[in-house]
Amino acid sequence: MGRAKRQVREEGKHRGKARVVAPSPYRAMWLLAMFDLPVKSKAARKAYGRFRKSLLSDGFVMLQLSVYGRYCASEDAAQVHMRRVEAAIPSRGQVRVISVTDMQFGRMRVFEGRKELEPEGSPRQLELF
Repeated sequence: MGRAKRQVREEGKHRGKARVVAPSPYRAMWLLAMFDLPVKSKAARKAYGRFRKSLLSDGFVMLQLSVYGRYCASEDAAQVHMRRVEAAIPSRGQVRVISVTDMQFGRMRVFEGRKELEPEGSPRQLELF
């Protein structure tokens, strides 16, 4: 059983019922997938599309062109999604995946032109798996 689930159950024992505990911004993770894939041939464009669609179907969102991010409630969950990214990597091109804590991700500075924007926040919905 994961540490977060155990914590919820243990707190529930003390009060007679379980309650949802928000994940710590130091424990929650963001996976960032950055890639440069060839698109000169039809087969390469198809491989690019399959990789991009696999990221989207796994819950990643586009942060910039060829940079996708996914919130994970724990490091264990991040490892699961890291393996899924690895399994979908095409035979050609370059893919980099890095994990950062939610707290580190929140310190990111985002600019559109000279205007500073807020970085994407962690989702409000709790992950079930």
